Amino acid sequence: MAAPTHPESVFTYGAPQLKFGAGAADEVGADLVRLGARRALVVTDPGVAATGSPARVAAAITAAGLDVRVFDGAHVEPTDASLLDAIGFARDTGPWDAVVAVGGGSSIDTAKAVALLTSNPGELMDYVNPPVGGGRAPEHPLPPLVAVPTTTGTGAESTTICVLDVLALKVKTGISHVRLRPTLAVVDPSLTRTQPAGVTAASGMDILCHALESLTARPYTSFERKRPEERVPYCGSNPVADLWSERALSLLAGSFRRAVRDGEDLQAREDMALAATFAGLGFGNAGVHIPHANAYPIAGRVRDYRPEGYPADHAMVPHGMAVSLTAPEAFRFTFDAAPDRHVRAARLLAPDADGPPDAGLLPAVLTDLMRDVGIPDGIGAVGYGEGDVPDLVEGAMKQQRLLATAPKTVTEDDLGGILTRSLALW
Repeated sequence: MAAPTHPESVFTYGAPQLKFGAGAADEVGADLVRLGARRALVVTDPGVAATGSPARVAAAITAAGLDVRVFDGAHVEPTDASLLDAIGFARDTGPWDAVVAVGGGSSIDTAKAVALLTSNPGELMDYVNPPVGGGRAPEHPLPPLVAVPTTTGTGAESTTICVLDVLALKVKTGISHVRLRPTLAVVDPSLTRTQPAGVTAASGMDILCHALESLTARPYTSFERKRPEERVPYCGSNPVADLWSERALSLLAGSFRRAVRDGEDLQAREDMALAATFAGLGFGNAGVHIPHANAYPIAGRVRDYRPEGYPADHAMVPHGMAVSLTAPEAFRFTFDAAPDRHVRAARLLAPDADGPPDAGLLPAVLTDLMRDVGIPDGIGAVGYGEGDVPDLVEGAMKQQRLLATAPKTVTEDDLGGILTRSLALW
């Protein structure tokens, strides 16, 4: 990676307003009144709706004197088709002057698309990141978006991205713009008690990779200087994002295994919720890189894998799981770009880990954790073989927005090696 001719000297940092703690979800109505809303659309998915959490939030909104309606058709791992369904519902029943997401990253991302396409002209694919879509920027502000996560992982309540599968292309991509960042994140750890162990494991790996990837991302000073109008939310690792990422890793070290083992461990649940929020505040500004770029085609090209704890009516590789499956080998590849950061991350996750401080330390810590929480043994365990690697490389190379944040240049051959070595991790 060539040194910049005119190095960047400015980094940016953005975050939503945050309300955290048990019972916070019961105050959403008062929050919407403060934001000036009168009609609010609650967006969720059928599984989360069955837990009663969206109804609880809707009741709090009604009690505050607002008109509210619930859309419970969000798709787990959103697709272009499922987002269009949600957008159509919102357009037909609107106008809405606030959108409230109750659920995991899928519900929050669906709500982002609804907020975007009910306040701005054009169609969904106009806004999807290039080269898959048109990369159009919103012309108008979005209505207030309140994100109430019920899973601990995606960090979507803090970020400026909406992730989706484009079915015809069999690729996972996204829409990225600063206006997609929620206005308010309401993180209530009590809502995560119904999260199954398999979901806790997959979403926990998403937290972990968010923190690790942002901590090891290219430093903001390694980019060419940008003009003010060129600045993007993901600007590379920087001192503020580093603090959030490191704290997230420390929280995960003590809580991740416990939360998977015992869903009623409320302290572990609270620590996981904090870790998810902190990691979101980190990667939502620094960015992510190779594991997330690989995850998009791994999830988008799935054949018949059905993970425990998720809806069994369709095949899927949950996002957090897809991210984790190539993470050990990705961090082995990036080690020489920032050895100290990789070693520090490993020590934060496993202070007593044996082994020399070399390229194998962080991968060993990761695979130990993955085994303990029940993550599959590499991409081979979710249905991929060596013959699939070229197609996965092609899909990952389309994620240039992510790969640009990697701490070293990534070629097709590099990705092919990472994916091949990730067919079986242990």
